[in-house]
Order: sequence, then C-alpha cells, then structure tokens
Amino acid sequence: MVAKAVSIFAKSRNKDLLWLKKMEGADLEFKARTMDLMEPFLDFDLKSCVDISLFFDIMICMELIEVFKALSNESRLQILKWLKEPDRHFTPHEGIDMNTTGVCVSQITDKLKMTQSTVSQYLSILQRAGLITAERIGKYTYYKRDEEAIKKIATLFEKNI
Repeated sequence: MVAKAVSIFAKSRNKDLLWLKKMEGADLEFKARTMDLMEPFLDFDLKSCVDISLFFDIMICMELIEVFKALSNESRLQILKWLKEPDRHFTPHEGIDMNTTGVCVSQITDKLKMTQSTVSQYLSILQRAGLITAERIGKYTYYKRDEEAIKKIATLFEKNI
C-alpha cells in the first residue's frame, strides 16, 4: 500500500515531491490544512487517490529514517548526549545560558577535536532530523536539544517500532 502511494506521488510533478519533503517536520494539523490548500495545484486528486492516514504513515516513516540516519554516527550521538547536560560538558560562552540558548558550535568543535565543517555537517544532520535547534546570536550559532521533538520521536518509536 505504501509503495502504491509513493508511486502515485512519483507520477506527480517534482515540485509535488519537494512539497512532501518540506512537510516532514510539520504537525498533523498543519499537514491536513496544507494538503487542502495544495490539492488544486497537484496533478491528481490527492484525497481520492491516497488514504490520508497512509500519507501520514509515509511521513512518519520518512521522519524516522532521518532520525535513524542522524543517530547512526557515534560523534552525532555524542553531541546529543553532551547537549542533554550542557553545564556538565561545556563552559558558558560569553555569558550565554547554555540550558536556554544552547552551546556554541566552536565549543562542540573543540570538544570533538574535528574540523568546523565536519561538526557543522553533523549538526545540520541532527537539525534536519528534528533532534536539535539552532539559534544565531551575532556571529555565533548555538545549538540545543529539542526535548519536545525528542519526546515525540520516542512516542513514534513506541507506536511504530
């Protein structure tokens, strides 16, 4: 059934597939509203071709795949562990409260003993998976865990795996 839905989506224009990818991190109410708005622009009648619950199943699977990819690297997993208790693993950067704002990317780079570009790539993967958030303050970017998203992902694991 999932394969059929994916093939239906694949027959649509590329921009429709891009739209589905952008919907990954959205909550269910937003997805439902957006689907209603986007339907006139699709090459097919979405509601008559695909069961809406199946659409959400596909989105949940895609979200879980991104999480598994992010967690499949030891360094990315270590970053998540450090960000759980930033006061224990890092010193405050320029008076920033690490529990509310996050940890500066340079501190994570120093702790991992890796290049800044590699650490930035790791952080980007964690962010795409919805595990961390970023906040830019001046010339610095601070990262922290998205605890609410992590709880939702744990619920997805519980329900789907």
